[in-house]
Amino acid sequence: MTDPQPPGTLSDQLLDRAAPDRTAFEDLVVVPILAVFIALVLGALTMFATNVDLPTIGRSYVALLEGSVGSLSAISETLTAAMPLTLAGLGIALGFRAGLFNIGAEGQVLIGGMAAVIVGFSFDGLPAAIHLPLALLAGAIAGGLYASIAGWLRAATGAHEVISTIMLNLISYRLVDYLLRLDFIQREGRADPISRSVLETAELPRLLTWIDANLRLHAGIFLMLAAVVVIHWLLFRTKLGFEFRASGASPDAARYAGMRAGLIIVLAMGMAGALAGLAGANQGLGVLGRATPGFSAGIGFDAIAVALLGRSHPYGVLLAGLLFGALEAGGRQMQVDAGVSIDLIGIIQALIIVFIAAPLLVRSLFPWAFRKLAKVGRE
Repeated sequence: MTDPQPPGTLSDQLLDRAAPDRTAFEDLVVVPILAVFIALVLGALTMFATNVDLPTIGRSYVALLEGSVGSLSAISETLTAAMPLTLAGLGIALGFRAGLFNIGAEGQVLIGGMAAVIVGFSFDGLPAAIHLPLALLAGAIAGGLYASIAGWLRAATGAHEVISTIMLNLISYRLVDYLLRLDFIQREGRADPISRSVLETAELPRLLTWIDANLRLHAGIFLMLAAVVVIHWLLFRTKLGFEFRASGASPDAARYAGMRAGLIIVLAMGMAGALAGLAGANQGLGVLGRATPGFSAGIGFDAIAVALLGRSHPYGVLLAGLLFGALEAGGRQMQVDAGVSIDLIGIIQALIIVFIAAPLLVRSLFPWAFRKLAKVGRE
């Protein structure tokens, strides 16, 4: 008689939630939709509890909608905000699929963005057809190498990637501060830590300036869409993607099947970091045009929520990135029109993740929705 298998660790249980393998339709689609709905309702209750009157609550949500999709400018801001979130979210989702918690996307965004900006201002005279891809490649390589440190530590020493990536986040903050003080990086005539401006040949071109010069949507949207398609193909159509998913589902079985666990860990972390590095390059080359301390603005941390909401599926991450981009763009409009603090958006995002992580709670709140789906499925 064999011993019963020990229950999964907390990390295993969380990864099952983050990257489900064979999950019912309602867990992939219905639970996230209901989680967003509940979060919006609780956001309204939070405003009401802090002495915000009902008309103001109504105006705030109208402003949230108008600021995210109510005009061409709003759509431009939503897409601009969604691009780095989706790219970094894809990296975190890839790690989840391989059984890894990559909490270091923030640091990888910073390192990748810094490398892209340095290349972006360092090669005067290069044509855009060479300079821009070179800067993007530098961002991806830098982010990938930085994340690979945590992967190597996990493979070689067993150091948990949660701890190592958090520490690498802290190192990246101080490393960027140091780099921005170097003479060949710091802008001439400035005493504060700010880099030189990216050359025009390395900028991600804006797409709608022929309509309005203030519209910030840029060519990074094509990079985002290409990354979604490539990662979907990699995960579900290639041998390497199968090894990632197999290793994430059952590391012991993957090793028994002859898969090289250490190499898979390093590759998965490196590719996750490369995507986060592209997110940083997207910001440096497409939005900011330079680097400053903390220019990542929390994108790497928000991307964890994007990956969770997207259930670690590339197309789900894309939709979640668009949602969080809409919340960010609409939140600014909500603050201006209704005078409601933009911190409310952070509360709504946190509530979405709470309910995504607790699907049984969502099922208990809306049992009728799941009974109806089950009835339809039987028919």
